[in-house]
Amino acid sequence: MDQQRYRVELIERARRGDKASLDELATLARERLRTYVYRMTQEDSLTQDIVQETLFEMCKALGKLKNTERFWPWLHGIATNKLKRFYRTERTQRNLAAASAKRKGEMADRVDGLENLVSEELKGIVSAAMKKLRVRHKAVLVMRCYDGMTHSEIAESLGCSEFSTRMLFLRAKRALQRELSRNGFAKGSLLTALVVFGKMTAPSKAAAAQVSVTTAATKVGLLTEVAVLATTKTAIVSLTAAGVLTAGTIVAPAMLPKENVGPLMTNAAVSFGLNSDATEQHLYFYPEGPNRPVMLRAKSGAVGGESAREILQDGSANYDYHDNTLEINNHRMWAADLSVPTLATDDPAMTDFLKEVVPGTRVVERVNAKGKGLLVVASRNEAEDSRRPWAIRHYNVLGEDYFLSDWPTTTDVVDNRDAMHKRGWTYFRIRGQVNGRKVFGSGRIPFFYLAGKEHSPWLKLQVGSSTIVDTYSQAYVSQAQADPPGAYRGGSFFEGLGRPWMGLHTIDTVRRDAAAQGVWFKTEYLPGGQFAQVELDCEGVKLVYKIDLKTDVIDEITFLTDQGEIGNLKFSYLQSIEGVGREFARPAKPEKRTATRSNPGLMWLVQLAESSI
Repeated sequence: MDQQRYRVELIERARRGDKASLDELATLARERLRTYVYRMTQEDSLTQDIVQETLFEMCKALGKLKNTERFWPWLHGIATNKLKRFYRTERTQRNLAAASAKRKGEMADRVDGLENLVSEELKGIVSAAMKKLRVRHKAVLVMRCYDGMTHSEIAESLGCSEFSTRMLFLRAKRALQRELSRNGFAKGSLLTALVVFGKMTAPSKAAAAQVSVTTAATKVGLLTEVAVLATTKTAIVSLTAAGVLTAGTIVAPAMLPKENVGPLMTNAAVSFGLNSDATEQHLYFYPEGPNRPVMLRAKSGAVGGESAREILQDGSANYDYHDNTLEINNHRMWAADLSVPTLATDDPAMTDFLKEVVPGTRVVERVNAKGKGLLVVASRNEAEDSRRPWAIRHYNVLGEDYFLSDWPTTTDVVDNRDAMHKRGWTYFRIRGQVNGRKVFGSGRIPFFYLAGKEHSPWLKLQVGSSTIVDTYSQAYVSQAQADPPGAYRGGSFFEGLGRPWMGLHTIDTVRRDAAAQGVWFKTEYLPGGQFAQVELDCEGVKLVYKIDLKTDVIDEITFLTDQGEIGNLKFSYLQSIEGVGREFARPAKPEKRTATRSNPGLMWLVQLAESSI
């Protein structure tokens, strides 16, 4: 008979009044309760009192327990309530000072033989932080992290719903982290602190050696994380108050049924969620608001199972986790069938055009939310099958647990990045000719959002006697004999080019730029699979892009008319930036300029071909 079954039968016999079984059960319960209560109180004398009272209550009320399999959550609930009542008494308040003087000695005795585990200073900080938590916060941490109880079991102990328990656990973690932070602990040290506390409050050295707290044990789920966020001061708007819950069924942009997958070249295309039965969750974070840089956290796995694939494209790198391997890549994720992704914040006119150009385009229900720090959540095949997209505003999403990497410590890490992507930015050159005019220039390109803060993008292009400058804060075109230069909105001449710091793959940036202008296009893989070709039909002029999928940059643009090729621009990117000269000096602002002209979008490339820019 296995131990679990034996204990269930022991509890049942004790419940029916068998004295020997009750004595044996009390002995088992005493040992488990002693560790649980001590972790709550960190006082030997108080622990002994609470355990004794709990066992007495257990003996009186055991006959009323209807489900013997729920004995331990029921017993934890009794102990927690006893402790809560104790802390409410006047006697506790009168004796706080005296008890505080005794605790140091009691703790020293408790950790006898464990001196080598952690420093006394560290133990003192962790102990003090735990003491400052509320009883229910300490209870849920101890039950979850050290007793291994499920959220449903904890809910039964505390007399609340499972969702409320998850929220309570998250608040407990945050409360403990705040206390630790006041003593110089970094945010990522919470798990370490929990392990330290578990070891220092273990009943023996042998038990301390067995203490471990896994990352999985501290997770509560995204919906709980955001629900707690929505009820704190951190949240700028709540889910309901902002009116951002939208109607319609979500179909996340990268969910591709198996039958729609196109020719997949070896080691080239990146797919995600090809199984239509998969559970998927996509988090899109816009630190500067819609139509600005976006970051992605996505998970995909079999329904009811563990996540089999995770994608994280944050402000610093691109991560792809699968089969206990983490790949750090140059490129963002793109769809294996070369379909174009849509976002919940897209202009409906653009998405309608995409559906016309690429039949079967999967469109996400629009979220009508604005402002900085926008987090959009899209999920599929969860407990309620398909969920509708929703959003909340929160400035610090990149620092929240649900957006951070949480790969197992046993993960194999494969860094596929080249030198320029490890650096996060680089310089580039453009060389070629268009319609008989020589074209040459240079620029700087950040690959990630955070790199762009310090190394912002700029472009300087000489086209015959004309000069195009775009510093992303302002843009202008000057002629050799003209004064002042014509001004344009910053970023105008990056449209139609790659902008990897914006958070999408270059192949998708180019095609979405085309859709925004109502320009038809077609896409195909080139032989070998490393490159893809995007052909834009711009009414008389065709722009043919060769895009390096793995490096996530434009390799070249060819200009075609009915008479054939009229131009070609070749792009090159510097892996090393040592010894670069004035060629890569950021362009200076013009002293004078005209009133800002309308944004040409990617049509400036057509104007370049027609010599009308």
